[in-house]
Amino acid sequence: MAEIIDGKKVSADIRAEVAEDVRKLKDEYNLTPGLAVVLVGEDPASQVYVRNKENACEEVGFKSFKYVLPVDTSEEELLKLVDELNGREEVHGILVQLPLPKQIDSNKVLYAIDPDKDVDGFHPVNVGRLAIGESIFPPCTPAGILELLKRSGTELDGANAVIVGRSNIVGKPVALLLLGQNCTVTICHSHTKDLAAVCNAADILVAAVGVPMMITGDMVGDGATVIDVGVNRTEDGLCGDVDFESAKEKARAITPVPGGVGPMTIAMLMKNTLRAAELTL
Repeated sequence: MAEIIDGKKVSADIRAEVAEDVRKLKDEYNLTPGLAVVLVGEDPASQVYVRNKENACEEVGFKSFKYVLPVDTSEEELLKLVDELNGREEVHGILVQLPLPKQIDSNKVLYAIDPDKDVDGFHPVNVGRLAIGESIFPPCTPAGILELLKRSGTELDGANAVIVGRSNIVGKPVALLLLGQNCTVTICHSHTKDLAAVCNAADILVAAVGVPMMITGDMVGDGATVIDVGVNRTEDGLCGDVDFESAKEKARAITPVPGGVGPMTIAMLMKNTLRAAELTL
C-alpha cells in the first residue's frame, strides 16, 4: 500500500519556512516582501484563489496589494496598471489572475510584467531561464511537484520520469525541472504510442492531462511515485487524472486529490515572492 503524500502538510511546512525567512529579512534589512494580485471581473473561482493568496500573504508576513478591476476594463488600462506596479519598489511580485475577459490579450499582459517580478514564472524570459537551468522563479505548480517528490523521499538522480501532458503550465516546465535533477524524462501526449507501457516503466509518474481517472492501476509500475496534478469535477465529486484506488496498490507513494498538489501552488508562490524580494538586496 502506497504512502499518501500530504500536500497540505508539506505546503504548511514551506509557508512556515518562508515566514521565518521573512522575519529575518525584516530584522536584518527592514525589508518586507510585497505581492500585488490583479483580478479583472468577478469569476467566482478566481475570487477564491485571490482570497487564498491574500490569506497566505498575511500568514507569512508579506505586504499584500489587491486590485479588483471591472469586467469591462480595457487592455490599455490593465497594461497601465502593470506598468505602474513594475515601477513600485514595495511590490516585489506581480500576479495577474487568469482567465482574463475576452477583450484583453492574456499574453500581452503577462509579457508586460517585469521578469524580475514575474513570480508565476510564465514570462518568456523566465521560461528561457528555466530551459537553460538558471531559473529564478520556476512556475508554482511544477515547483510544488518537485518539493513533494523531494520531501517524500523519492530518489530523483537517474530516475525514469514520465509526464503525461505537455502543457506550458505543468507538463513542459516540470519536465525541465526534473531534467535539472538528473532524471531521464519522457513527455507523453495524445499521440504517444502504447501509453500504458511507457507509464509502466516510470519510477516517477506525473499525470497532468485533465481527464478524470485516465491513469489506471495497471499503468503504474511497482514502487513508482505517482503525482496527480488533475482536478476534475464529476458527478461523484472531485477526482484526479489517476484512478487513486487502483494506483495506490502499486505505487510506493501517491498524491491524493484533493490535498496533494493543489495546496503546493500558493506555497511556492510565497517562496517565489520571497526570492523576488531577496533579489533586490
